[in-house]
Amino acid sequence: MSGDGEAGPAVFALVTGGGTGGHVYPALALADELVGRGHPVPTIRFVGARRGLEARVVPEAGFAIDLLPGRGLQRRFTLANLAALWENLQAFVRSRRIVRRARPRVVVGVGGYASLPCLVAARLRRVPAVVHEQNAAPGLANRLAVRMGARAAISLPGTPLRDSILTGNPIRPEIAAVRRAPSTPPLVAVVGGSLGAGRLNEAAIGLYERWRDRDDVAVHHVSGARNYDQCAGALAAVREPGDRLAYELVPYEDHMDGLYARTTLALCRAGAVTVAELAAAGVPSILVPLPGAPGDHQTRNASSMVDAGAAVLLPDDECDGARVEAVASELIADRGRLDAMEKAARTLARPDAAARLADLVEEVAGAR
Repeated sequence: MSGDGEAGPAVFALVTGGGTGGHVYPALALADELVGRGHPVPTIRFVGARRGLEARVVPEAGFAIDLLPGRGLQRRFTLANLAALWENLQAFVRSRRIVRRARPRVVVGVGGYASLPCLVAARLRRVPAVVHEQNAAPGLANRLAVRMGARAAISLPGTPLRDSILTGNPIRPEIAAVRRAPSTPPLVAVVGGSLGAGRLNEAAIGLYERWRDRDDVAVHHVSGARNYDQCAGALAAVREPGDRLAYELVPYEDHMDGLYARTTLALCRAGAVTVAELAAAGVPSILVPLPGAPGDHQTRNASSMVDAGAAVLLPDDECDGARVEAVASELIADRGRLDAMEKAARTLARPDAAARLADLVEEVAGAR
């Protein structure tokens, strides 16, 4: 991590945005692709939010990052909004300084609170920009950036951004390389994304209560770090001597490639990265879109999988232990349907998404 884009090697791409894995991991996949094309690691720099996942995972991946203040605004007047406005103003000032000092050939926005200040700074300094939209419903930062002249790359057909190019959603190379070998007994993976999902966590504990006597199925439950203690307490409260279910609870999964390889059926939210990874790995799934997501983008993300026959959609208000047990049990018992879902998921995969996005970034930067 460094301060305000301090002097160093000439920067090729300044990648800005983040907050959650849905923004961060496609950005890292793009960065890895650019490095693989001969752009040295120090010439790919990131700008993110202090509170975002990128503050940890980008340095761990070997890239430099500048962290900005800032947070989202609530939809009513609050004192927290006044603090947020001040932090966002500071982020704009710092972003102008970062872009001025880094002098990148291109700025790439991936969405999230930290992306818009740098995209505005790029416009003011006439630096060309690209934005990548992961979801079917574009975020505010990307919509504004396109109006300011940024080129748009989209992950799903029909995403309403002007003159966009369909690239798909870049995924980590290790996910694209997954070779499926589902476990015996069948494994149900419950994964709520990088931040976890309370509704899915509650459903998973409810599933334990219903499957406690079974040894012909297993569960791997990724709760999210902030929810782990609560889930561990709830699980301890329902466990009884003599329970036979193999149930593993973890706060975070560092090796999603291995989990996808051995999973028979996944229970997940329908974030953009999750949907892209499920498709690439060919994992049959039950998708529970997050209610209230901007533009209801998770329902739209899930629809692509459901329409192809790769997933079952379960509304959030129906997602409890009893309903999950009924749907999961029916699917696990139908090997033919699971095989068909796996094949259908793979038809939606775009394993070359990182390469397609890198092509656009190099074109806009004048490097091709």
